[in-house]
Amino acid sequence: MDNVRATRLVSIVLLLQAKGRLTADQLATELEVSARTIYRDIDALHEAGIPVYGDAGHRGGYQLVDGYRTRLTGLTRDEAMALPLAGLPGPASELGLGALLAAAQLKVRAALPAELGEQAGRVQARFYLDAPGWYARPDETPFLPAVADAVWRGQILQVRYRRWKAPTEVDRRLEPYGLVLKAGRWYLVAAPGPRTYRVDQILDLTPVDEHFTIPSTFDLAGYWQAATADFLGRLRTTEAVVRLSPAAAGQLAVPTDEAGPPDDEGWIQATVPIESVELACRNFLALGPGIEVIAPPDLRARMASSAHAIAALYGATAPVPAGRVPHPPGQNRAGATPVRHAGPRRGPVNRG
Repeated sequence: MDNVRATRLVSIVLLLQAKGRLTADQLATELEVSARTIYRDIDALHEAGIPVYGDAGHRGGYQLVDGYRTRLTGLTRDEAMALPLAGLPGPASELGLGALLAAAQLKVRAALPAELGEQAGRVQARFYLDAPGWYARPDETPFLPAVADAVWRGQILQVRYRRWKAPTEVDRRLEPYGLVLKAGRWYLVAAPGPRTYRVDQILDLTPVDEHFTIPSTFDLAGYWQAATADFLGRLRTTEAVVRLSPAAAGQLAVPTDEAGPPDDEGWIQATVPIESVELACRNFLALGPGIEVIAPPDLRARMASSAHAIAALYGATAPVPAGRVPHPPGQNRAGATPVRHAGPRRGPVNRG
């Protein structure tokens, strides 16, 4: 009997032990196989002397004889590797470890005293982690299981990779050190470098019959934290001075200690970090008439141009909001040049 089937037979016994009566279809769904495979597995369990029996009919299904409990709860090497992903069933499945993780969790629960096993089951039923953010389709990562397998094995990969600068498609020979899941997107950290690669941008992949050893000084979590800090440090190195309505200030989450006092209409003036004029314009337009850019001049001009283009598209000039009086660029309502707020920098503007 192969290891995969042996693991599945143990999983069937543990599922019946943990959940009571289950139909062939329910077992097939849990173990990601066909109902026909379950029928064959049940026959194999009978032959092995496991006291499992089935009832026909609408309320039928398979179950163990009352009082029977298996002691076959030892974890295999692969199940032990999958167990750290216990709180991430979705990502574990993407890595090709879904069935192994399910088997490992069943064995752990079976080894616990009945009371602790019930508590673990309640936690699993009432808390669920969904890593990806809203408003974004999941990335297509067809090569993720192969990349994960190379990470486990320490195997060199030859990949065809798509990047943002020319030439956009390049060939790389990589030593895969580890995988990172960030906001629903998978990243591969690999030597030489090491450097970071988006798994969904791998166009082709060929495992090379060569292996490598990760340096003992390499720490995946430490690398990722340093790389993230470096990336954020290179973003939003420019600033914009803006006036914000109360609603817009809430959307940008401007801290009260980083903004000037509100005027008679409740508007505030603040200095916010931006990455570029183009991206800032795109972000600020989402706030509609709730934001006015004071500086820099090129961003204010871009905002004005975009606003005119939008008004022209709809065939009318947008009315000035009640209580708002247009004033020359670079001046406030009293004709004075606004004072740049010199508070501490706030967090980055949300780019969606």
